Amino acid sequence: MPHEGSRTKLATASHAPFDAGRLTERIRAWGRELGFQRVGFADTDLSAAEQEHLAWLAKGYHGDMDYMARHGSKRTRPAELVPGTVSVISVAMNYWLGPDLQGEALLAQPERAFISRYALGRDYHKLVRKRLQQLARRIEAEIGPFGYRVFCDSAPVLEKPLAEKAGLGWRGKHSNLIDRQHGSWFFLGEIYTDLPLPSDGPVRDHCGTCTACIDACPTGAIVAPGVVDARLCISYLTIELHGPIPEGLRPRMGNRIYGCDDCQLVCPWNRFATPTPETDFLPRHGLDSARLVDLFAWEEEEFLKKTEGSPIRRLGHERWLRNIAVALGNAPATAEIQAALERRAGHSSALVREHVAWALTQIKGSGAQA
Repeated sequence: MPHEGSRTKLATASHAPFDAGRLTERIRAWGRELGFQRVGFADTDLSAAEQEHLAWLAKGYHGDMDYMARHGSKRTRPAELVPGTVSVISVAMNYWLGPDLQGEALLAQPERAFISRYALGRDYHKLVRKRLQQLARRIEAEIGPFGYRVFCDSAPVLEKPLAEKAGLGWRGKHSNLIDRQHGSWFFLGEIYTDLPLPSDGPVRDHCGTCTACIDACPTGAIVAPGVVDARLCISYLTIELHGPIPEGLRPRMGNRIYGCDDCQLVCPWNRFATPTPETDFLPRHGLDSARLVDLFAWEEEEFLKKTEGSPIRRLGHERWLRNIAVALGNAPATAEIQAALERRAGHSSALVREHVAWALTQIKGSGAQA
């Protein structure tokens, strides 16, 4: 299991005495200075969330994401993952790019690529973990050595339930966390610590009778309020799935080649979102409005160069082409698109060839226009 950049091993609580109430307020202030819009505190009791998680796994909703079950109860019991943990500091960092870059217009331009807004800039994992390390060092400067480990979306951690317990927001019907002041466009991170800090407690659910996210999901992946069947989710299909995308779902993907933001785009609470101050999250290489045929022309070397430091790189060139081939098959039939697909028809990857063949069938069936 990765150590997530932490340098202090948790074992026993041997730190100096401190005023817990005063320290939590100072941590909140330091967190805001470091770019976290919200900072909260939770205990480690995730028993309710554990039952939900086990039920979700039992239904197979995790698809091919075997890692969701691989670590057993370490995901739902923080002290098993990191012995000595008694509290969790949970943080949220806003990544909303503002109304001009929100992306709805792209969904109406099927010849252009839609990439989930969180992935347009630099990889958030490293940025959030670095800030969490800085926060931990400030705590250490205040009270002396203490035990901690930092995490951000790359270890067996139930981030959303922990953030919910820490009062950062409530889990909406799309399963994402929602904050009344900032909406849902934010990343989560955690510090597991041996410091006995007072918990903030959850906030009330404010979704009410709204079903906008459920109604907007292109593939019907939100099978119940707060429950997502990943096997139907476009984010899973384009990012997590390694094999062929089920044919029946391909037409519903439209031009979404990496992730999907539809459930967030329609959420009424996101009208309160404010643009992120983090310039690292701003779009790079024109990915916020790129043409599908241009991205499809990238050879592996160019793909690796232009996705360096980006979360998109983990996709790999093969699945990049797979996803774009599906989007091209959903685009209006043009001679340019047909020619682009035909150039990849003999690709060395059977996965790419199969999706290109499907796309060409779609294009030829609707009649390519010169």
